[in-house]
Amino acid sequence: MQKCENCNSQFSWSKIFKSFWWTYKPIKCDNCGTKHKITIFGRFTFGALTTLPILIFTNFLSPFNNVFMTIGIGVLILIVGCLFTPYVVQYKEAL
Repeated sequence: MQKCENCNSQFSWSKIFKSFWWTYKPIKCDNCGTKHKITIFGRFTFGALTTLPILIFTNFLSPFNNVFMTIGIGVLILIVGCLFTPYVVQYKEAL
């Protein structure tokens, strides 16, 4: 999990998760007040963990002949990817 570069306190999972859905809103440290913004690599990582697995599954790996089953599994993959991203995405101190 990402930590503050200034005071080394850890950000909460929910704070990082909420920053994704508000157009990559910067995170403010609760301890020292330093703002951190997501890196470009972090944005690509978020996209790769959420949309890329869905596209690969629905286009190439889907064993189902039922469209609704394929879409349901795709949504499940999206949810799992979204829940995993706060552990992987990196932030840096905003200048």
